[in-house]
Amino acid sequence: MPEAPKSYLVTLLIMYLVRYLAGCTHQINLLLRGTNMARVPYIQRDNLAEQHRSIYDQIAKTRGSVSNVFSALLNNPEATEVVTSVGEYIRYKSNLAPIIRETAILTAAKELNNGYEWAQHEPVAREAGVRDEVIDSILSGKGPMGLPAKEGIFIQSAKELVKTGTVTSRTYQALDHLLGTPLTIDFVVTVGYYTMLSRLIHSLDVDFDEGLDLNDQFGR
Repeated sequence: MPEAPKSYLVTLLIMYLVRYLAGCTHQINLLLRGTNMARVPYIQRDNLAEQHRSIYDQIAKTRGSVSNVFSALLNNPEATEVVTSVGEYIRYKSNLAPIIRETAILTAAKELNNGYEWAQHEPVAREAGVRDEVIDSILSGKGPMGLPAKEGIFIQSAKELVKTGTVTSRTYQALDHLLGTPLTIDFVVTVGYYTMLSRLIHSLDVDFDEGLDLNDQFGR
């Protein structure tokens, strides 16, 4: 058996060394920062000034708890108040059917490689009635192929919005035909909001909340 070139062995050694050091760095960060790997501290109610605690309370009231993404955002309470008010409208006040809303959210999460929001919303989507076939289609990246037009159009619209920032005339006409103008605007607002939230989650390195599980098929 021929002897491996020295340059190859050196390269291999460097690769293993880099991986080892990367692992050490990760462990050191965990020790220094606990389980929090975010770039900002997670703000709790007691950390806030009295005049900002109502913002925390409103999030907890409407959503049942204050998840890590909002705890991270609370480093700027005023911005958090504005951001969460839009999310509150989308989740609890919009007339957009939950099944359509959640299809849009999952599509945006998948297209933006946002495992955090996928893990948050897959259970919500299933509870809202999004079919397994639709979820699997989004996960695989094949959607809207193979789906009925009335389901596929929502995946296609969300994909186009995330990828290009707009939709084609044909897609818009199909979406508007199904939803009407007011709900089409709600649909676009929904995708825009979760696109923004994804950028925040990635930029701040927000950790998964305790008990939040990501589908094994995500990212494959």
